[in-house]
Amino acid sequence: MSRLTNKDSTKNLYNNTAPEWIRGKPSSLSDFTARPFILEMCEPVAQQHILDLGCGEGYCSRELHRRGAAQVYGIDLSESMIAAARLQSEKDNLGIDYQVGCATNLQQFEDCKFDLVVAVFLFNYLTTTQSTQCMSEVFRVLRPGGRFIFSVPHPCFPYMREPAYPFYFEVKEKGYFSQRNQQFPGRIWKRDGSSLNVQLVHKTFEDYFNVLQNSGFKNMPRLRELRVTKEHITLDESFFRPLFDLPLHLAIEVYK
Repeated sequence: MSRLTNKDSTKNLYNNTAPEWIRGKPSSLSDFTARPFILEMCEPVAQQHILDLGCGEGYCSRELHRRGAAQVYGIDLSESMIAAARLQSEKDNLGIDYQVGCATNLQQFEDCKFDLVVAVFLFNYLTTTQSTQCMSEVFRVLRPGGRFIFSVPHPCFPYMREPAYPFYFEVKEKGYFSQRNQQFPGRIWKRDGSSLNVQLVHKTFEDYFNVLQNSGFKNMPRLRELRVTKEHITLDESFFRPLFDLPLHLAIEVYK
């Protein structure tokens, strides 16, 4: 029997759990600690042609549409996630174009098609080689002056905390450099007490910056380290306090 690749593992995970991800408002930890800040970085969105890579059930695609994008395209490896995204788009008559596809091959799109490409927690499922393939395609489909914004779990986070509520990745040992490109399971909780299974293909800061440069991006990236804020603590101290003052996520913006 052939061994599952990380792509197979990710596709199976999300095909099996797609209903658990569907939401109309923030629910999981990263819906509070990451996505609002990433969407803020995407502004101005009005009249932009946008590609949402690894769109899942369309949470960010729908928000980008509501913020006035001219057209939003969503791509995801999971057929079940795309089916869920399409149902919600049709129900609300949003006109978002969702497609099942692989982020490492965007041949369905011509060169210089998009003003903005967004990838929210996609690259934690890809190896450095796959990330280079994907970012090279992103560079190709972006127009000159277009922006690429993506987020990943902070590379240091899994090595700073034992696996515990409300968010973790279960790395095997404290090998920040030696465990590059290895896949680890994780969990992220919702405020209702339920949790979602996630995955991490570990890469370092150096890996991400090298991949960007090797893919054609030469401008200096803008970087944000996302975390639990005092506002989160005020909202729900028991949920957010265990992660206070830890680097949870990394958001990067770069221009073509």
